[in-house]
Amino acid sequence: MKILDVCCGSKMFWYDKEEPHTTYMDIRRAVYTAMDRGNERKIEVNPDVQADWKNIPFDDETFDLVVFDPPHLVRAGKTSWLAKKYGTIDLMTWPHDFHCAFQEIMRVLKPTGTMLFKWNEDQIPIKEVFKAFGQQPILGDMKSKTKWSVFIKSHEGQTN
Repeated sequence: MKILDVCCGSKMFWYDKEEPHTTYMDIRRAVYTAMDRGNERKIEVNPDVQADWKNIPFDDETFDLVVFDPPHLVRAGKTSWLAKKYGTIDLMTWPHDFHCAFQEIMRVLKPTGTMLFKWNEDQIPIKEVFKAFGQQPILGDMKSKTKWSVFIKSHEGQTN
């Protein structure tokens, strides 16, 4: 089993932050500190591979599973703790950027590979993200504000 987390950030939801089947990727590599409600907070983004999700530096059909938990904020202060912790996306270009990311993820997935997608609807509805992807997931959580969805790649290289 080969897993790619394309924007791992600080690996917040990983129980094992050094999971041996997983390659951790992020565009950032940094240690951030910020004051948050009177406390200094620190977060480290230290991926195995530093790269952009719109240009994933792996061969076609490399991974069985791709985890995609991109930044979901278009409005956050540039030096705010939220921006440092989660990253931000561009208000004008995010639909194009997400479309490119989805195409790249599908490219690096093996036939019948799976993409696990996490999204928080605080600022952008998930329906808009699916529209940018150009497809609906096969299943997912539609009740909570933070949603998990599953996409699969078919044998023909087309997504379902």
